[in-house]
Amino acid sequence: MKINIIDFFLVVAFIIFLSACKTEKPNTKGNNSSTKENFYFGQKPPSLTPEIFAPGIISIKGRNESNISFSPNLDEVYFTVNKKEEEISIYFSKLKDNKWTPPKRANFTNGRKKEELYPFVSLNNKRIYFTALDSIFSDEKIWYVDRLEDSWSNAVQLDSPLNDDLVFYINQAKNGDLFYTNISKRKMYFAQNKNGKFPKAKEVEIDFGHHGFISPSQDYLLVYTQNKEIEKRKDFDLYVCFKEKDGTWKKPVNLGNEVNSKLNEGCPSITPDGKYLFFTRSDDKDELSNLYWVSTKIIEKIRPKQ
Repeated sequence: MKINIIDFFLVVAFIIFLSACKTEKPNTKGNNSSTKENFYFGQKPPSLTPEIFAPGIISIKGRNESNISFSPNLDEVYFTVNKKEEEISIYFSKLKDNKWTPPKRANFTNGRKKEELYPFVSLNNKRIYFTALDSIFSDEKIWYVDRLEDSWSNAVQLDSPLNDDLVFYINQAKNGDLFYTNISKRKMYFAQNKNGKFPKAKEVEIDFGHHGFISPSQDYLLVYTQNKEIEKRKDFDLYVCFKEKDGTWKKPVNLGNEVNSKLNEGCPSITPDGKYLFFTRSDDKDELSNLYWVSTKIIEKIRPKQ
């Protein structure tokens, strides 16, 4: 029996349709693209306009959030929370089966210190550095926990001369060097990594700024301080210091109106993938702060041309 050309193509199309219907759906549980969609709590990534981060999940009205740090795989997050009903604490959440666990208090020191804040997940994912204290402006020191198989070790105070003073807001470059704020001197300091030890602490020679965050390659340093451009302004702004080829630092540059407002901005951090800048911004009523994020292209816009 002869089949005309139209009937032939209809039969072929029908067979293709049946094959498509029988094709199994991919296993979304182990699907990498599905996981990527849930990075950053499934939030739509910002461009050059800062957006509040994960409202109602991480950024919650009626409390202060600051200093957020993601693990290198972007499947864990740690951040500082300050509620009226409790001491300043570190909260965390983990991405499991493509869902983020409800944020809860970490309590790394198990009550040995009253307050824990300013966490930083090392870029090798093996350690979390943080600040612990009993009383503000009296005993702020750098502590850490090491990663175990499915938990964290007991908290230990870092054995380094950097802890000889009052210090906080520590973070780490890709080569292991530690950067932090010396509270007593109100200046930025760093300690070079010497085979996992930090035997010396040196001042970062910048014109001004504190609560600094170093980029992974140490090509720029983010800081915040009171606005320097308009004398009458009392609010705090974010600045960036770019490093010269000879290792010196350029004068801090204001990140501009895209990031800085007439409210207080502070506590900058960069995500491990280098794509986003996180920072805090206070409201205009009771000075409570939430976390905001913006593309790091905002920094590249003002980087001096070589």
